[in-house]
Amino acid sequence: MTPKQTSTLAPTRHPAAKPRLPDGIVPEPAPHRPQRFGVVHLAWEYLPLARTGGLGEAVSGLARFEAASGMSATVVMPLHRCVREVASRLDPVGPSFPVQVGPRVEGARLFRLAEPGPGPAIFLIEHQGYFDRPGIYGDEGSDYPDNARRFALFARAALAVLPRIAPSARILHAHDWHAALAPVYLRTAHAGEPYYDRLGTVLSVHNAGFQGHFPPDTVTDLGLAAELYDWRALEWFGRINVLKGGLAFSDVVVTVSPSHARELRTPQGGFGLDDAFAALGDRLVGILNGIDGAVWNPQADPAIVSPYSPTDLVGKRRCKAALQRAFGLASRPRIPLFAMSARLVAQKGLDLILGGGLLAIPDAQFVFLGGGEKRYEQALTDLAAAAPDRIAAQVTFTDRVEHELLAGADMLLMPSLYEPCGLTQMRAQLYGTIPVARRVGGLTDTIEDGAT
Repeated sequence: MTPKQTSTLAPTRHPAAKPRLPDGIVPEPAPHRPQRFGVVHLAWEYLPLARTGGLGEAVSGLARFEAASGMSATVVMPLHRCVREVASRLDPVGPSFPVQVGPRVEGARLFRLAEPGPGPAIFLIEHQGYFDRPGIYGDEGSDYPDNARRFALFARAALAVLPRIAPSARILHAHDWHAALAPVYLRTAHAGEPYYDRLGTVLSVHNAGFQGHFPPDTVTDLGLAAELYDWRALEWFGRINVLKGGLAFSDVVVTVSPSHARELRTPQGGFGLDDAFAALGDRLVGILNGIDGAVWNPQADPAIVSPYSPTDLVGKRRCKAALQRAFGLASRPRIPLFAMSARLVAQKGLDLILGGGLLAIPDAQFVFLGGGEKRYEQALTDLAAAAPDRIAAQVTFTDRVEHELLAGADMLLMPSLYEPCGLTQMRAQLYGTIPVARRVGGLTDTIEDGAT
């Protein structure tokens, strides 16, 4: 099913219908100068405002590059509690406005990040009940039970304000399943409305292992047409699959490395959606992620104790000594120090490390950074307590510590069971830290044996 073939699955609106804006938000007058090509990103994470893994950095890097190249780049994300803790200033944009999600109407507000200098325009959707929470996806290692409604409200609210905040937009770029309902609503609830009809849609799949599975009645709870509970749209083995719906209603689907794009088309690597990915044909594209060399540069990194370069590694030895001190490890400059910076989930290959003999090697040290599943957090914490001179674990992730970790380590562990792209291995190579990884996904595209 192509994105425009929605008539048999969902009602459309009259072609002459005009986009309805929230009360108090009116369209800006058309500018007299030629409009720049506009892209709007819908994302649940954006560095440095909210980040749990590589998603926030990938969205930030892409949007900033687009803005620097002269495009009109806009980012819309939820106003998470953690955003308020780091944002310098948030300016309200108009009064609160209603958002219809199924049988209920919710109130939302729009804010803009007041950020000096060039860059993308960043807007945030406020709903205190849904977004002002301790975690952005869940708490205590579990997803919030109302995540389907949280993500639906975000998609509907973002679409509602687009004509006001991005009048020149031509592309709507949704990121992962958290925003995958936006193309669905766009091509169904907003079908026939000129502003929305002109938008091309891109869905970036950063991690297809997370898809959004919910009971069948979630379709009507979220205000979607019952006809969308269909194998060509949202239905998947007796449940709805939000990511699958996004695939069906997007013009182009992008994943984050060429190797992973090939993997997604196979039963072994498609996470149960291999048929849906294969059916996309040339609409599925693998584009390798990248990192910002201005942020990840050991010659000018303010987070590390001493700068260094490929021709002068004295600073790296100092960084290793500082890392050992910071984590209470024995000061042993001549033994290898392994680092791992990752979400503590099964995908990252923690069981391979915990179940093998690597951590028992007496003449090696290990530092783990990242939070996640409680069983892994507890296992690593226990190991660190049993061998504090060799093993350390910090289960609260911070960007600064990751910089210190990559600067001070000798080798980076990435035993991922699957890895769509991965960014840490690229950062490590810039810091002279050798990645030791499994040959999967984007790790295949970014690590070269004998050269890395």
